[in-house]
Amino acid sequence: MIEVKEYLKKNQLLSDGAFGTYYASLGNDGLSEKANIINPLQVKQIHLKYIESGANLIRTNTFSANTQSLQCAWEETAEYIRAGYRIAREAVKVSGKEIYIAADIGPMETTDHVQNSQNSKEYLKIAEVFLEEGADIILFETFSDTEGLREVFKEIKEKNPSVFIMAQFALNQHGYTEHGLGIHRILEWASNTESLDLIGFNCGVGPGHLLRLLSQTTLPKDIYISALPNAGYPDKTAGRVEFLGNKEYFAQKLKEIGELGVHVLGGCCGTDPDYIAAVSRVMNKLEQSVFRNTTDSIRKKDIGIVENNFINIQSDKMIAIELSPPLNADSGNIMDAANILRQCNVDIVNFPDSPSGRTRADSVLMAVKVLHETGLNVMPHVCCRDKNAIAIRSQILGAYMNGVKKFLVVTGDPVPIHARGDIKSVFNFDSIGMMKIMQQMNEEQFIKEPLIYGGAINQTRRNIEVEINRVKRKIEAGATFFMTQPAFSDQDLERIRYIKKETGAFVLCGIMPLVSRKNAVFMKNEMTGIEVPEEVVNRYEINMTKEEGENIGILLAQEIMEKSKEFADGYYFSIPFNRTYLLKQILQK
Repeated sequence: MIEVKEYLKKNQLLSDGAFGTYYASLGNDGLSEKANIINPLQVKQIHLKYIESGANLIRTNTFSANTQSLQCAWEETAEYIRAGYRIAREAVKVSGKEIYIAADIGPMETTDHVQNSQNSKEYLKIAEVFLEEGADIILFETFSDTEGLREVFKEIKEKNPSVFIMAQFALNQHGYTEHGLGIHRILEWASNTESLDLIGFNCGVGPGHLLRLLSQTTLPKDIYISALPNAGYPDKTAGRVEFLGNKEYFAQKLKEIGELGVHVLGGCCGTDPDYIAAVSRVMNKLEQSVFRNTTDSIRKKDIGIVENNFINIQSDKMIAIELSPPLNADSGNIMDAANILRQCNVDIVNFPDSPSGRTRADSVLMAVKVLHETGLNVMPHVCCRDKNAIAIRSQILGAYMNGVKKFLVVTGDPVPIHARGDIKSVFNFDSIGMMKIMQQMNEEQFIKEPLIYGGAINQTRRNIEVEINRVKRKIEAGATFFMTQPAFSDQDLERIRYIKKETGAFVLCGIMPLVSRKNAVFMKNEMTGIEVPEEVVNRYEINMTKEEGENIGILLAQEIMEKSKEFADGYYFSIPFNRTYLLKQILQK
């Protein structure tokens, strides 16, 4: 049998449809992967149905065969995987046809970087089981993020250089994954991943939308392409998810996708053997001229980190100051504070996005107002707590057309416990996912004048190596500056120094001039991620005057500035209660 890489140079492959939804439509409940052990005959019959419909590439029934989805130990999981591959191999043997088998690996849920590392190790273990069974094609499908995959692919190739590795990502109708990766970014990543042989898209999107997305995209010529959309968008009827019976429409759209030069066509959720049979009929009419001669050409180089063009700094250290938007519709106090800052040679003014999950005036709209009425350089915070990818992109577009093009991107504080019964967080992705969206927008919509954005550094994180890794990932996602949590101790400053040394980040050291003992006690006990030492609290007397408290805060800020001047690129002031008049006194020294 000819190797799949050679076959695809002159031919298209027709993949099967969705195993899981077809399995469920036959009256089965639960994960189809468990049938590999309890009902292998039905699994084989489903494979044969797809082969009879014209598919010459079938995927093993192992999409959810992992310890996370099956909720079992690795040894038992490995048995489901082995059984899945052996059943597919037996089905091909019974068919008597030349059929390619893709060893299917689906995504595992990722909650943080540690979880992602653990998942990557399991992906590799799953691949090793397939290789032991003789697999020569391994498919990673329905992924939403690229993190860790390049390293997994590389290790698989080291174990078997001839294995053909496919990766498919799930897009929405706008061309983005759940983690905010756009189709252009995915294709570019694929072209620069030497161990990857095919990149494609499956699930999440219907055939018409996927056709539009691919038609508007320049497909790379140095890697094979696949397209396996859903049958459409499902409806819920009597508690069951159902797809419209639109197989002829589906087949026509896949024919048009095939004419773009896509190498592997097939279906995802909702596509049964009848859908694949319809696609098989139209594929026979495709002209061979649509195929591009894919070669192992030199992959694109990684995108370099954008040079730091944050703003034109007015002094040797950048000065940023935070103004908290009001809790009500009265903008008088914040506008007074903003106008004071016009006299302080401040480089940029930033506005938090409802910190602590407590509603304040919208940070972007507040920035627009201050920009237009004072001319100050503004930068709103934007967080992931309250908005999905659609709302975030919409907000960024609106800000951009109003002259706001700089942002601090943060994941956002959770909604307070007492309010969670009525208010729901979104958190479709974290700050890194949002940065990837903005990076994509820079490449597609803001080419002439890109967005400038940065991230936060939490130097108080218990495991500082985790924070260093996040800073590096943010830099890869286009962040050009970082603002730290307020620093109050030598330990804080030493950790910031270490983070900067390890990452090369452009760092603004956070400074908060506490203005009273009450203020210091509150920050020490109520604010997560901010560590106020007891010796700092004790510098404030209980009955000191307002002026005396402010003077201690000014002195505290100046001490932190002096201690950090050798490594800090600037300072990020968060002055309690928007007392911006204190900044001039702080900066006098």
